[in-house]
Amino acid sequence: MQSISLLLLSASAVTAYPWVARQPGVDSSMLSSARPVKRQDSCPFNANHVPAAPFNSKYPYTGARNGLPGTGVGGVKVPADGDTAHAFQAPGPNDIRGPCPGLNAAANHNFLAHDGITTFTELVDAQQNLYNVGYDLATLLATLGVGLDGDIVTGKLSIGCDATSRTATLGGVLGRQPGLNGHNKFEADTSLTRNDYFTHNGDNYSFNGTLFARMKEVADRVSGGNFDRNALAAYRSQRYDESVQENPNFFFGPLSLLLFGASSFLYELFPSYGNEGVPDLATMASFFGTSQDANGNWQAGAERIPANWFNRRAPYSNMAVTTEILAQYVQYPKLFGGNVGTNNFDALSTPFGIIADGKLPDDATASDLLCLLYQLGTSSVPSSLSVVTTLPLSLLNWSVGKLNPVFKNAGCALRPDQTSPSAS
Repeated sequence: MQSISLLLLSASAVTAYPWVARQPGVDSSMLSSARPVKRQDSCPFNANHVPAAPFNSKYPYTGARNGLPGTGVGGVKVPADGDTAHAFQAPGPNDIRGPCPGLNAAANHNFLAHDGITTFTELVDAQQNLYNVGYDLATLLATLGVGLDGDIVTGKLSIGCDATSRTATLGGVLGRQPGLNGHNKFEADTSLTRNDYFTHNGDNYSFNGTLFARMKEVADRVSGGNFDRNALAAYRSQRYDESVQENPNFFFGPLSLLLFGASSFLYELFPSYGNEGVPDLATMASFFGTSQDANGNWQAGAERIPANWFNRRAPYSNMAVTTEILAQYVQYPKLFGGNVGTNNFDALSTPFGIIADGKLPDDATASDLLCLLYQLGTSSVPSSLSVVTTLPLSLLNWSVGKLNPVFKNAGCALRPDQTSPSAS
């Protein structure tokens, strides 16, 4: 069983990757000259926290409530006609937004709390009701988000900056909670439209119109303007190469597989009717909250659901997303590892799960990737517990308790839940 969630560092690599010192599950004592983690200087504070707009029988969407499975029956208009509670509302100066356009759009339509302080339950419900993400994938993503960047006791998460005073147990005595802006956790280098953390003074969350334009250029060249699988695979490869060339602290660990999953959302979730729709520029511009100025530059705005938009008919499941991750990866295989100085990449030499010699094996399957994501989701140490030495089993087993039920038929070797009544 692997002892850390991102990589196992050999003695020769200790000084090569100092920026990984505080990543989930990594024993910082193994590393020398670890850099202090930068954080956004200030985080907006909204004293009037209002939870996500409630769902009701008049506007049921997929029927997901209280963190439980919905019907999975999509193809419904979102927001529904007459549902003013989920109409677009631009974020105010005291509202938090972060690096994920899909979650920003959900908050702007009150599927998540509008101030950007959300909960595990809200995340599971919103993904199902808004996008028709399958309950299994919604649970996996919520578990990773809250576990890596939030507080597993309160179940709270900032969708952007460090809001520990509002997300944490007992005002943060269990440690800082960086929110989704936290680097090399849920967020990572080579984002589609956000800068790498160390190349832009810690700003890995602001929309970069130049990167959006580059993505559009690839979509135009590869797929006639559509942001489909082929276009996103090519652009993911381009962003990786740019980071190798420009970011002396570039790190591409096993969790970076989630980046391929996130890019699949552009053609599997964002088009009207999901994978049945067309992932065109107008749709992407709406979900990324961007428009062109008089000079043709793409400007930051507020993410929103396009007009007359319908969510996908069938749920987007764990197996479906790992199929897309693998399909993108095999087009342009990339090594896992990191830079030791600019354009000086070292591949991981220590195996992690199915990753060996810094890459996925040629015969890897979507099922293999699914079990790797389970391993990552259940082996990471939550940031909120990073300074605690003695923990109750219920906390140590939090992610196992969340993920084992939705992975029970996935064919993966499940970790035992020590808090289960049947545990020996």
